Amino acid sequence: MNLIITCARHLELETKQEISNILDKIGDSEPKIIITNMSGILTAETKLDPIDVVNKIKEMILDEPWCIRYSLRIIPIQKITETKIESIEEGISDLIKLISSHDSYRISIEKRNSDISSQELISRIANKVKNKVSLEFPDKIILIEILGNKTGIAIVKKTDILSVEKTKRSMSE
Repeated sequence: MNLIITCARHLELETKQEISNILDKIGDSEPKIIITNMSGILTAETKLDPIDVVNKIKEMILDEPWCIRYSLRIIPIQKITETKIESIEEGISDLIKLISSHDSYRISIEKRNSDISSQELISRIANKVKNKVSLEFPDKIILIEILGNKTGIAIVKKTDILSVEKTKRSMSE
């Protein structure tokens, strides 16, 4: 999985079709899209770069706001690991090079179907990153998306995560 897609509950089939059509338009005719056992959550495995996918979908929304009706958020994932503190910590260590020495950062954790300790995870990761923390306006976000026994990790800018609603709202301002 290199994308997590959220949608309203019970609209997973429509969302799956929508994402499949969009990925086909931007160059991946055979993505693996899975409706998870968590209501409103889908995962996709695409051969395209997940951050590029998010940026292309943003452009599509700015061109034709109605082209996306079911997807709410599209989150790029750079690495998958087991949902264990040690595994997540190891996964972050591999990606930490994406944060340059002058970048500020924030750690964001979204947990679904897991009772792993967010506090312990944050303190273990914060010990690895020596940069300045900025909760309001970080240069980079260390994103940890926990979906049961699998965890997706990414180090991204705030603009690399697509919120369809916010993107559409920004057009009317």
